[in-house]
Amino acid sequence: MDRYEEMLTFVQVVESHSFVAAAEVLGMSQSGVSKAVSRLEESLGVRLLNRTTRRLSLTEQGGSFYDRCNEALQHLTQAQNEVEKSRSVARGTLSLNMPSSLGCKIIVPALPRFIEQHPELSVKISMSDRTLDLVQEGIDAVLQIGTLRNSSLVARCVGHLHGVTCASPDFIERIGGKPRTPADLKPEQCIAMFRPDRRQPREWMFRRGNEAHTIVPCAPLSFSDPESAVAAAVGGAGFVRTLDFTVEAQIAAGLLQPVLEDWNEGASWPVSILYPHRQPAAKIRAFVEFVTSLFPSAAVRARAQCFARGP
Repeated sequence: MDRYEEMLTFVQVVESHSFVAAAEVLGMSQSGVSKAVSRLEESLGVRLLNRTTRRLSLTEQGGSFYDRCNEALQHLTQAQNEVEKSRSVARGTLSLNMPSSLGCKIIVPALPRFIEQHPELSVKISMSDRTLDLVQEGIDAVLQIGTLRNSSLVARCVGHLHGVTCASPDFIERIGGKPRTPADLKPEQCIAMFRPDRRQPREWMFRRGNEAHTIVPCAPLSFSDPESAVAAAVGGAGFVRTLDFTVEAQIAAGLLQPVLEDWNEGASWPVSILYPHRQPAAKIRAFVEFVTSLFPSAAVRARAQCFARGP
């Protein structure tokens, strides 16, 4: 029996006014209760209880110790209740990291509804594509697009995004019309995107049935963020290949025109939430559920096999 249990036993004896009654409440034997109090007295070097055949009474030091023990046990009970509540109620601050394109286009516009659903929660978001140490940087969870690297983090796929290749109508007219196959794309006409930590351009992979084609873009302009690459494509710099949600508005406005749409089979990349613990706090569980709702076809698409390379 540890010191906490001895203190708990002592408090129960005082409040029950007898060893017998305390033993019944604690589910212990009378001798076990008596020995626990005796060990506590021995370790403290003082007598806490005056024992007679008829009654128990606190010594002066015992009364003072009881008050402190009772106060400490109340604080511990309160702390335990708060922890248990945090497992069921989303509360506190939720610190997140996510790619800026995904955050600005999909997640952030929906956050007011998330906060309305969880009024005891506040959300703190950083936008970055770099690899983070969640524990060291105090981040609860990260959103990531693409195939996951080996990690000790728990990963939950919440949806999928799809790729699209497009260019401005003026550029397409300037090069003689739409390409019919990926082989018609010249690498120097393809705007490259790269990861800031790698500096290498991302390959463009096309597939139609059993046919596959890969292009390594090498246009004069290259970017680490899709927003800049899309803006360059709108300005007539060349073809851009990016996730569909980043160019929906430009395509709808006629600023960009999709090409090679029949070569996009399998051009699907997972969106995952990563967090450190297999038993996440309620605030993380709530966010996982919320983000999954932003991708209605997540349950179906999660079964699909994802490409090994990002968009």
